[in-house]
Amino acid sequence: MPFVLHKQPCTLCGGSDPVSVNDNGTGWCFTCVKAIPNYSTSEVQLTDTVTDFGVYQRNSKMEDLSTGATDHGATFNALTDRKISKETAKKYGVKSTTINGNIDKHYYPYYNGHEFSCNKVRLQNKDFAWTSSPKEVGLFGENLFKAGGKFITLTEGECDAMAAYELMGSKWPVVSIRSGAAGGVGDVKKSLEYLESYENIIINMDNDKYGKEAALLIAKLLTPGKAKIMTMPVDFKDANDMLRQGKHSTYVSAFWDAKVYTPSGVLNLSDQFEAYQKLRTEKKTAIPYPWGGLNTKLEGMRAGELITLTGGTGLGKSSVTREIEHWLINNTEDNVGVIALEENWGRTAEGIMAVEANAKLHLDSVKATYTDEQMDGFYKKVFMGENDGRVWIHSHHGITNIDEIFSKLRYMIIGLDCKWIVLDHLHMLVLSALENDERKSIDSIMHRLRTMVEETGCGMVLVSHLRRVDGNTGHENGIETGLNHLRGSQSIAQLSDCVISLERNQQSDDAIEASTTKVRVLKSRYTGNTGVACSLLYDDCTGRLRELDAYDESQFNGDII
Repeated sequence: MPFVLHKQPCTLCGGSDPVSVNDNGTGWCFTCVKAIPNYSTSEVQLTDTVTDFGVYQRNSKMEDLSTGATDHGATFNALTDRKISKETAKKYGVKSTTINGNIDKHYYPYYNGHEFSCNKVRLQNKDFAWTSSPKEVGLFGENLFKAGGKFITLTEGECDAMAAYELMGSKWPVVSIRSGAAGGVGDVKKSLEYLESYENIIINMDNDKYGKEAALLIAKLLTPGKAKIMTMPVDFKDANDMLRQGKHSTYVSAFWDAKVYTPSGVLNLSDQFEAYQKLRTEKKTAIPYPWGGLNTKLEGMRAGELITLTGGTGLGKSSVTREIEHWLINNTEDNVGVIALEENWGRTAEGIMAVEANAKLHLDSVKATYTDEQMDGFYKKVFMGENDGRVWIHSHHGITNIDEIFSKLRYMIIGLDCKWIVLDHLHMLVLSALENDERKSIDSIMHRLRTMVEETGCGMVLVSHLRRVDGNTGHENGIETGLNHLRGSQSIAQLSDCVISLERNQQSDDAIEASTTKVRVLKSRYTGNTGVACSLLYDDCTGRLRELDAYDESQFNGDII
């Protein structure tokens, strides 16, 4: 299936030259990694990604590549056509074949983690093919450099990565996106946590319109201050171009002159009229709370809000968060991320399953009443089926580095597209900060959380503790809470869009009162409504919370705790 045209534009991804067209009118976009059934149509429609890449090669000589992830006798050589040394090629695992002493094909290895996945094959005419599906692979070169460090450079192509590595004296990690400029954002999302582990991320895309646009889009994904965009001298297209011309010192200067990406945040309002019209007409979709009283006070919860849930020890914060997590999973189509820093992922998952089962599954005595098939059914109902791939849970139990936690948060939100995050709890983050001043730690953490919510537009439910009160009457006696009871810092109240407090008199002689939690709104930036929203009765038989209109014993059907 020989091609008749190559380096054609793609109307879908916007690439200027990623498409080859075969003699039968079909095409292949190597940026989209998709087949084009009829390139001659005025509006090109792309098919789903094809996993049998041997069918869609740009040259009939490449048909042997459909046999799998192989290198077909290639060996480590200097890539003389690109002026890349044998040492660098071997470092990156790049092999090549020759015909009559000339380089014929490059074989770029791609990995899923540290496991080899497939080769990307490059011909002399810059055509490309994959030996198998690259769907799960990371960045080119990612397997070579351990996470964490001062600098990492991101380029637009494999040869550019190797060239940049040589130009910088083989001292700093260099990796490349796999899909060209148009696919760079998707590639970076997959490896976001890895890139974010570095202090400085030097973005070195091609020196053309598409490369410059890609650099800006990629920079926006990264933590402010980390991304630095490298400006190439006008006479050079890319890093490999500079290597071939021996411009080592020029490249080094451009590297160290890379400018921190700073999004513009100062606007002249006379220029923003159209943007304002769009903003005015846009309505944020509110997701209702599981309980009517809260919806009356707050008119639901919205993406882009930081919601703080607080209460004394043993007053039901975990039960409320489980209900909210289960509610978000079953009443939205959004991805949901859960970070519970005081428990392992299995306990978190089983807590959400317990809401689905209406049973206290954390108790062995209760769990024993269900068959393995029934337990598997609860798991599949909540996390698989219609919800498959939508629920993400942090797998580490205990205190970790604060920056690592924020890195995972950012990865969940941006890389995994989680629209809702439940973070339990704030004061475990404070412990992970390892600072002596609790107030300063909370200030810093709250500002980082607020910034993350604003930048990403995610909705976040944050669990926080109350401080101990003076006197003989504590939170376990059901005292009325206020914003001044929040533990550690006023920034919790200031930076939260909504603060919800739980109150319960655990010491009451009245069994119903001792089992009922008042839900009080302490702050609502959206509605301005505060005060008691509803009362939730804990059912000891099911472990569920049920909304009551009042303390009415006749409404209670379970056992009293």
